[in-house]
Amino acid sequence: MNWINILWVDDEIDLLKPHILFLKERGYQTTPCSNGRDALELLTNKDFDIVLLDENMPGLNGLETLGELKNIRPNLAVIMITKNEEEQLMNEAIGAKISDYLIKPVNPNQILHSLKKILNHKNIIAEKTTQNYQKEFREISLSLAGLDSYQDWVAYFKKLIYWELELETLDDKSLLEAFEIQLKEANHQFAKFIAENYSDWLQNSDGPVLSHNAFEKLVLPELKTQQPTLLLMIDNLRYDQWKILAPQLNEYFSLVSEKAYFSILPTTTQYARNAFFAGETPQKISEKFPHWWKNDNDEGGKNLHEYDLLQVQLKRLGITRTSSFHKITQLQQCHQLIKNLVNHTHEGITTVVYNFVDMISHAKTEMEVIKELASDSKSYRSLTATWFKNSPLKELLKKASELGFQILLTTDHGTVNVGAPSQVIGDKETSINLRYKSGKSLTFEAKDVLCCENPSAFELPSFYGINSRYIFARGDAYFVYKNNFNYYAKLFKDTFQHGGISLEEMIIPFVVLKGR
Repeated sequence: MNWINILWVDDEIDLLKPHILFLKERGYQTTPCSNGRDALELLTNKDFDIVLLDENMPGLNGLETLGELKNIRPNLAVIMITKNEEEQLMNEAIGAKISDYLIKPVNPNQILHSLKKILNHKNIIAEKTTQNYQKEFREISLSLAGLDSYQDWVAYFKKLIYWELELETLDDKSLLEAFEIQLKEANHQFAKFIAENYSDWLQNSDGPVLSHNAFEKLVLPELKTQQPTLLLMIDNLRYDQWKILAPQLNEYFSLVSEKAYFSILPTTTQYARNAFFAGETPQKISEKFPHWWKNDNDEGGKNLHEYDLLQVQLKRLGITRTSSFHKITQLQQCHQLIKNLVNHTHEGITTVVYNFVDMISHAKTEMEVIKELASDSKSYRSLTATWFKNSPLKELLKKASELGFQILLTTDHGTVNVGAPSQVIGDKETSINLRYKSGKSLTFEAKDVLCCENPSAFELPSFYGINSRYIFARGDAYFVYKNNFNYYAKLFKDTFQHGGISLEEMIIPFVVLKGR
């Protein structure tokens, strides 16, 4: 039997022998101790799984023992047992990071329940998670064939995210491996769905919300009140990343609504974000505002006129209240905005574009240390969560809550972890993105690609004339030129890229938060 070792510290330990025998029959080996000093010496020389600690002892009392215990074994679970029901005592014990708090007299079953709750919590959850996923595995696989609307795909994708976040908590990785196979098949079918429907969505009004109509359909309805509104666009934020950031905002905000919309193709900042702020497709932007649009092969920044495009859209939509636009690419810019945010409470909309998640994505491609820290989706999410916890963006949102802002949190597109290099041949004018290519001379592997022979059908500029076309990578494919193929295939494998067709890139969050 694998015993669980308990240190029980109580000045009346001799009276607790029946409790100790009860626990022994259930696999718990107890070391009795009658005072705090002896307990600390035992903890120095022997490993224990948990401590039962009496609060009211002569000499070194329970709280004093607890304080020194945490210095020796900071992560050791402690159950405080006391006759004292004073709230202040409970607060002190909880503040010292105890795992549970029991009031005397306690019976053996109470202690057993507390031990199981603390020590077996992870195992019980893991067992239940495994059972539930095994039940749903077949349903998830079978339901994939019946997805025939964008609403179906959004619901399916959210279910996949739920299970991915659940399964990654398990020590047994076999189920997560099975899930990854399901996700890959889902992306394969999703690419077929997009190929069949995307062009029709652009021409008809009964499709999903897309980048170019997201502001009118999602943002505009939230601007009807006089409450100050902060529109926060976190570049490159995947839906799963939003899910792991959300708990960190619960202290400051309540969730009003969480919706999904679809990034347009290509799923890049140049196309999707400009379309969001302009309220126009890339083709229309290039025609109406040629001085604000740059094609793939043009030199210079491709997103330098977002606020200009937004101002035109606000005027078209009849938004007359003042607005401001803040693009955060350096920490100091965010600190300055936090300091000055009170001066924006009179505005109808305060727009903030925050580029840090995008920087993580690009750094993963360019820096070995980031590659190691974010080698897969789980670690990518973890890195994002750790960054956000200590970021000025979180401070900005806290300040916004204090000032009474509602938050409209969204992104322009997501990213996908690429793993399947696909050979492509182009000329010197072919665009350089790994997930889509635009040009007039393209040779590619058809199975990996959605080819758009007529850019107008996708509302994209035809900047190479009648020979213009676009290709978009499906699933986790990424484009590598024939020259030096193996080197670049290895260089970019398991990096996060965007521009193509995947659930992770195209289905993205739009969240409304109200301050608490």
